[in-house]
Parts: sequence; structure tokens; C-alpha cells
Amino acid sequence: MSATTKRRGISHPSPSVAASLSFLWPGLGQWYAGRPREAAIFAIPVAVVFMVGIAWLANGVEQAIIDLLVPAVALTFILVVVADGVWRLASLLHASQLPRGRDAVRQPPTNAVVVLLGVVLLVSHTWAVAVGWSLFQASGRLFPAVAAAASPAPSAVVAPGSSASFDPSESAVPASAEPSNRITVLLTGIDKSDLRTHALTDTLLVVSVDPDTGKTAMVSFPRDIARFTMSNGDFYPRKINALMSEANQHPDRFPEGGLPTLQRELGYLLGVPIQYFAAIDLDGFADLIDEVDGVDIDNPRAINDPSYGGWTDGRVGFRLSAGPHHLDGQTALAYARSRRGPGDNDFTRARRQQQLIAALRAKLTDPTLLPRLPAIIEAGSTVIQTNFPHERLNEMLDASRVAEDNESITRVVLGPPYARNPPQGTPGGYQLVLDLERLSKLSIDLFGAESRYARSGG
Repeated sequence: MSATTKRRGISHPSPSVAASLSFLWPGLGQWYAGRPREAAIFAIPVAVVFMVGIAWLANGVEQAIIDLLVPAVALTFILVVVADGVWRLASLLHASQLPRGRDAVRQPPTNAVVVLLGVVLLVSHTWAVAVGWSLFQASGRLFPAVAAAASPAPSAVVAPGSSASFDPSESAVPASAEPSNRITVLLTGIDKSDLRTHALTDTLLVVSVDPDTGKTAMVSFPRDIARFTMSNGDFYPRKINALMSEANQHPDRFPEGGLPTLQRELGYLLGVPIQYFAAIDLDGFADLIDEVDGVDIDNPRAINDPSYGGWTDGRVGFRLSAGPHHLDGQTALAYARSRRGPGDNDFTRARRQQQLIAALRAKLTDPTLLPRLPAIIEAGSTVIQTNFPHERLNEMLDASRVAEDNESITRVVLGPPYARNPPQGTPGGYQLVLDLERLSKLSIDLFGAESRYARSGG
């Protein structure tokens, strides 16, 4: 027994206590056993990593996750976690042997403590590595690639379920657009089916954020909007939810491809350039909601849609009473898709979709979901594909925080009075035609001088 240990009044240091202390913080067990030099050797590197980690997390967990979407940062994080785990295990084993030598570890009580603490270290560090690896893989899925309905090469026609590359530097922003800090993103819900030969964009939600003020506009385009003039002056007679698929199938007329064409035309109609898109697979959206154990919503009115047929078990019909509900993935998907119940239409559905996005974002901040974070990241990265640049995620995050604090989010669905039915007898089934005069006033109200309608005099 060392003189230092005697001076502390510890006549018989316990190997189990030494191991437990070094589990809590490398070096504490060595200090307890009277070995200050070894204690410093084990403690100082971990202290440095700890201080760096605290500084890194000072801006919040969301910011840390954004940082980890940079592949180099994710790999560095994984290496640090592995090194930290090995270092902690070495400190634990070393401390357990100091009081009575290596034979102490072979004693049942000490052996049980060391094994238990080692398992805890292994599980916790394996989880952290899984988070880092999930984010490393998610970066590749989220940003450089686009799914079938996205943007094919001009000479290609993309079939549902296939994939196509997309250059994130491509943009549907008109060359004449004035420079702006505004971030405008098109969120599309791709609704695919084995019974169709194409995918329909049944969710068309434009989110536009002013990073300087945090003011955010969420504008939903109903799928039945039709008969509008395009940015090149051509007249498009069909419904807007078929434009992306038609652009993919006719590269001679739409050389940019599906999503960039849709992106450009929606921006032209709304009056502000849409720089980015995020395509959401609605079937995968249900899986993501299941991964977060469902979402909570307050249904404003009862839903009774006897024709809804989106259930995986073959059921038909969807009913939901008014009031608060906790929705699983399939029910949330029905809530987002249903539109044929009494009093329901594209407009009520679009409002519910906006509500679900807000509910999912709120659920993702729940700390109880941390143990399932790798699986949630995995599910999310297969649901969403985007050309949004990683370097602007910080701006979007900061702006969303300001918007929440100031309650400065404006939600609009372009139903009446911004759209109306065409005269009876117009071919093409049920359609909506935009009232451009009202739409131009809305655009100027939302975007001010940045709106093209303001520049053109309304």
C-alpha cells in the first residue's frame, strides 16, 4: 500500500470502488488508489475532449446534428468516440488492478463490477458510434441524390422506383431574379403506387423563410390547380400534380427534368424564386412517424372518408373524431392523404399536412427518443431527398427558432378566394384555376418588393 493512500486514511482500497470511480471519470480510480501521476495521465485527455464537447454542444443538439451531417465531422466524431471508449476501458481495468494486483480482477465481486461497467461502456459508445455512422450515411442520401421522381438527365425517362443523379448546383431560379437572403424550399410529397406508371406530387408545399427577420410563409398548392400560364409563356392545361411526371417523360419539352421544372413553375406562380426542393416519400413518412412513436395533433373537425384506401392491410375508409389524437404512421398518412369525406377537400388536407409537419418537428426534439436516434436518422434519410445545401442549414435552423419565438409563421392554402372552378363543361374533370389578381396581392403581402408581381406592377 502506498504512502499516499495511507495519508488519505484508506487502509484497504477496494478494486471495485477504484474501477467504479474510473468508470465515472478516467483517473479517479487511480487517484483513489494513491497513484496521482497515473490519475493525471488518464484524466487530462478525457477532460480536453469533455471541454471541446461542451463547447460544441453549447449551440444545441440540433446544431450538433447539422454539424455531423458533414462527412468529415461525422468520421472524426466516430474516431473520437471509439478512442474515448478504449481509453475509459483501459482506465477502468488499470484502476481495478492497483489495490491488490491483477488477481483482484479474477475475484467474483470485482470481476462482476468490471464486466458490468465494461458492458455499459460498450453499449453507450456503440450507440454514439451508430449515431455518427447514421449521420455519415444520411448525408449521402439526403443531399447529392434524388429519387425517381426528381431530375433525370435531359435524355432520360425515369421510371418509378428507379434513381437518378441530380446536380445540387442546378437551380430553377430565373436568371433575372434579384439577389436575396430569402430561403425558399419546395416540399413535395411523392405519392407512388404499384397501380400507376408515374408518381403524383399530391403535396406541394412552399416554405419561404427570411433569415434576417425569421418571418416564414408556408403556402400549399392544391393538386387540382390547372390551366395556368408557365414562365416561358406556354399554357399548361392539365393539373399541376402531373407536371413533374410529364416533364420527366418529355425531356424534349422540359430539358431541366421533373422537379426543377415543377420548382420553377411554382416559384413563378407564387412570385418568388424557389431555390431548393425536398422530396418526401409519403409511404416512408409513415415509417418515420412510427420510429418516433407517433405524433400528437388536434384534429379541428371530424373526418369520415369512406373511400380512403391507403391502408397496408387492405382496409377501406378513414374516420377520426375531432379533438386531440396520438397518430401512428399509417393513421398519420391517412390524415395527410384523406380528402373525400364530407366537407373535406384539397384545402383541408393541405392544412392537415402543414399541421403534421409541425407535429413531427416538435416530436423530434423529445429527449426520450435519444436511444432510438440512429434508427430515426436512418428512417429520415430514406424518406427525404433534397438539393438544399448543407452550408445553409444553420441559417434555416436559426430562422425557424426566430419564427417560433415571434410566432411569425403565415400559413396559406391556395383554395378560395385564390382559386376557383372553371366554367362547367371545361374538359379535364375537377380543376381549380388561380385568381392571379388575388394571388399577386398575396405574394406582395408575403414577400414585399421581392415578389415578381411587385416588380411588374401587380
